[in-house]
Amino acid sequence: MEISNIWYFLSGLTLLSALMVVLAKNPIHSVLYLVFTFFCISGHCVLLNAQFLMAVNIIVYAGAIMVLFLFVIMMFDLRKNKPESKTPLTKLAGSVVAGSLLVILIAVFRNTTIPTPNVQTYSSQNGMVENLGKVLYSEYLLPFELVSILFFVAMVGAVMLGKREAGERNF
Repeated sequence: MEISNIWYFLSGLTLLSALMVVLAKNPIHSVLYLVFTFFCISGHCVLLNAQFLMAVNIIVYAGAIMVLFLFVIMMFDLRKNKPESKTPLTKLAGSVVAGSLLVILIAVFRNTTIPTPNVQTYSSQNGMVENLGKVLYSEYLLPFELVSILFFVAMVGAVMLGKREAGERNF
C-alpha cells in the first residue's frame, strides 16, 4: 500500500473520529473517540517520521489527559445534570457560525499551494530526539529556560494554594 493511500485513510479516520467526539451523546463515548483521534494523529506523526512526537502524543494526551477527563466526567452525576434542550434560535446561530467558518476555510485553502520537500536536503533523522534536543538546547535555549521557570512558578503556586494552615477555614 502506498504512503499517500495510508495518509488519506488515516486522515479520513481522524476526521470521522473527531466528528464523533462532537456528535456523541454520551460523554464517556466522546472521550473514547477523542482517544482514538489522538491515536490517529500519532499515526500521522509516524508517517512524517516524527516518532518522538508520536510517543509524546500517546503518553501525554491519550494517556494522562484522557484519564483526567474520564475521572472528571465520572465524578459528575450525569443523570441529575441533564443539558438543556437547544432552542431553534440557538441551532440556527450555531449553523450560521459553522457555515461562515466553512466558507472562510474554503476561501483560505483554495489558493494555497502545498510545498514539496527538497529531495537533496531531506534527512530521515528530522523528527528524532537527538536532533530535537540539539535544536532545543542551542537555538531555543532561552524560551526553553523561560518555560521551565514558568512551570516551576506554577507548581509552587499550586502547592501554596493547596496547602492549608491549621485552623484555616475552607471556603
